[in-house]
Amino acid sequence: MAMHGVALTSLWVAAWRAAETERPDALFQDPFARELAGPEGFAVLADARAVAPIEAPTIPVRTRFFDQRIGSSTQVVLLAAGMDARAFRLAWPAGTRLYEVDQAEVLALKQARLGRAMPACTRIPVPIDLADDWPATLGDQGFRPELPTSWLAEGLLPYLDEAMVRGLLTRVDRLSAPGSTFLADVIGKTMLEMPQLRPMLEFVERLGAPWKFGTDEPEALLQPLGWKVTAHDLGTFAAEVGRWPWPVVPRSVPGVPRSFLVEARRP
Repeated sequence: MAMHGVALTSLWVAAWRAAETERPDALFQDPFARELAGPEGFAVLADARAVAPIEAPTIPVRTRFFDQRIGSSTQVVLLAAGMDARAFRLAWPAGTRLYEVDQAEVLALKQARLGRAMPACTRIPVPIDLADDWPATLGDQGFRPELPTSWLAEGLLPYLDEAMVRGLLTRVDRLSAPGSTFLADVIGKTMLEMPQLRPMLEFVERLGAPWKFGTDEPEALLQPLGWKVTAHDLGTFAAEVGRWPWPVVPRSVPGVPRSFLVEARRP
């Protein structure tokens, strides 16, 4: 099955997770990542490293961050789940139901590569494009909007335009009971526009998955909807886990290229 666009980037991410898992100082363990990546994922990883030989540890750092925070509810939704193996590799509370929303061909390839692996929770694939009526399909699969939900949009928002980002978050808000959490990574607009990033922007565009969205004020995405939002600077968290070779610049300093790890809670 040939993958392209954002679907292909999910194999790239899996390859990066496999490479991280095999480091002696790994930030997490994903024993499924190598199989999920396949040769296509490692080919993209090699091409990306040729484009940007000085590699910011974005994927390992954000994976570690979300691993630590996702288990706050027993109803979990992965938006654009891709080759995410958290259903299999994390310890979940008894009764956890985890919904994986993604395109049918992505979920089919994932299932084929997982083989007979058994999840550590009740895993429910939801095959639908996020441009379609995914809330209805999620409901058909047993999702209960009256329960607190942990939402994860990892590696998704940069690929959407601003209107789609806001539409997605409006849908999430409507489906979220009090106590729900929303996790996502966001590229800063200043970073998205810096000349040094141009080779990588051209690379993802050639993959058919251009980065479109960035903001230097990620709190403004959900605060107007009543959520309590904390936007962590990715570099700051990376330094805390020993993976940031550059100076950490405080958030109060304007005009600095940065990315964010967003953690929001609906009171």
